[in-house]
Amino acid sequence: MNWLDERGSSVMKVARAYTLTTEDSQDLAQEILLQAWQSLPKFEQKSSVATWFYRVALHTAMNWNRKDKPRRARQKPLLEIQTLVTEGGGTAEQAQQRDTVEQLYKAIHQLPKADAALVLLYLDELSYREMAEVLGISESNVGVKLNRAKKALNELMKGETDGS
Repeated sequence: MNWLDERGSSVMKVARAYTLTTEDSQDLAQEILLQAWQSLPKFEQKSSVATWFYRVALHTAMNWNRKDKPRRARQKPLLEIQTLVTEGGGTAEQAQQRDTVEQLYKAIHQLPKADAALVLLYLDELSYREMAEVLGISESNVGVKLNRAKKALNELMKGETDGS
C-alpha cells in the first residue's frame, strides 16, 4: 500500500503529539492505521487522500486521548526522540537538536487539542487550504489560530528553556 508508506511519518507525528510514552505512541499509531483502514471504503474522494487521512488520524487521536485519560494521569511523560541525523555520532549540535525537538513535543502536549492538531499540520507543511479542510474551518481562521498557537508555543518553549 503506497499511500500508507507515504503517511507513516504523519501517523507517528500525530501519535507522538497525543501520547506521553513510546508504548502509547505505538498503540495510538496502530489505532490510527486501523481506523483509516476501516474508514477507507467511506472515502468519497471529495478531498485529497492526505486531508482525509489527517482527519481520521486527528479524530482517532482525540478520541483515544479521551478514552485513555485515566491511565495516562498515572504516567509521567517519557518522550523518545528519533535521531534527526541518520548517520554520524552524537555531536553536540545533534544533541541540541534532539533537546529542541523534545521541548517542542512537550510544549505541543500543553496546547489545547485543536491548537496541537493545527501545529502538527503546520509542521507537516500542509497549506492553509489543506489545514482548513482537515479541521473544517476557514483559511482565514487557520491563519488566526495558527498565529495564536505559534505565540503560545513560543511562550511554552521559553518557559522550558528558562526552567532548565
